[in-house]
Amino acid sequence: MIATLIIALILVVIVAFIIKKMIKDKLQGKSSCGGDCEACGGVCHAFDTADKISKKKVDLN
Repeated sequence: MIATLIIALILVVIVAFIIKKMIKDKLQGKSSCGGDCEACGGVCHAFDTADKISKKKVDLN
């Protein structure tokens, strides 16, 4: 029982440090997004990218 509590406490501390680091990075403007939307497999900017593509003037001639 004590071992379980110690392990749980260690995990909570580790998760808290990770969350703190993520918040700190976000406030400093750092993010995991590389900004290359065309090569991005994520959907976080899918609607924004689709709007930009549809607004581009395409010359087919």
